[in-house]
Amino acid sequence: MKPALRTIPPGLHFVSTPIGTARDITLRALDVLAGADVLVAEDTRTLRHLMEIHGVPLNGRQVIAYHDHSGDGQMQRLLSLLAEGKSLAYASEAGTPLISDPGFELARAVAAAGLPMSAAPGPCAAICALTLSGLPSDRFFFAGFPPSAQGARRSTLEELAGVQATLIFYESPKRLAALLSDMATIFGSTRQAVVCRELTKRFEEILRGPLGTLSDEISAREVKGEIVVLVDRAAPAEATEDSIAAALDQALKTMSVKDAATFVSQTLGVSRKITYRIALDRSQG
Repeated sequence: MKPALRTIPPGLHFVSTPIGTARDITLRALDVLAGADVLVAEDTRTLRHLMEIHGVPLNGRQVIAYHDHSGDGQMQRLLSLLAEGKSLAYASEAGTPLISDPGFELARAVAAAGLPMSAAPGPCAAICALTLSGLPSDRFFFAGFPPSAQGARRSTLEELAGVQATLIFYESPKRLAALLSDMATIFGSTRQAVVCRELTKRFEEILRGPLGTLSDEISAREVKGEIVVLVDRAAPAEATEDSIAAALDQALKTMSVKDAATFVSQTLGVSRKITYRIALDRSQG
């Protein structure tokens, strides 16, 4: 008797699952779920339900839970299965594995062991929200869930205040009003932001406006569902004569006066004439 053909190769296969609408799953993700030797899930009930919706049979396969509270023993169990040449499909409760998901530790351990991994890409709330936000998408920073305690949350926001990228956060609806209030205080009430609620679901809602306005609006209503908050990048800091001089001092170590003036003026977005004058003074000082 010939051995059964393996439908997917040995290794760990990360599977992105829908964040709301079940039909958002990819055909490749269904292939992986149908063909893996062992199924691993952040929430096994959610995965079983998703497979039932799409008619993917279990056929007696193991379904193993792996989440934030899984101990090292569970990790070693999965690594042993991979070392035996098994194919494992790992699915988040919703969205892309490793994005605010315990799969990170598993991926790191598999990589360290030199075992094979692949990913079936798909839904991600952060990217979906960025697409709908209307904020710049050429550079973005995913900050995950901010701390729940106000002091730690404000410290985190202060660290991110000057980042030249669209900021993306996940947040609990119960803490959304407090987060927006702190953002308005630290980032400034006029900085543009977007609140995305229940993405891809029936009651999807996108709110756009200055942080101060959004903070007032959210504080006056009850909010439910999954939340993504996006904040526009900080305005570039205005260059001062001191900052120009400091940049020139570094540039003049390896460049001529002319080249240093051109480089710094372009980098800081200031007049080349002014930069060249300061460069001459610095080179002769």
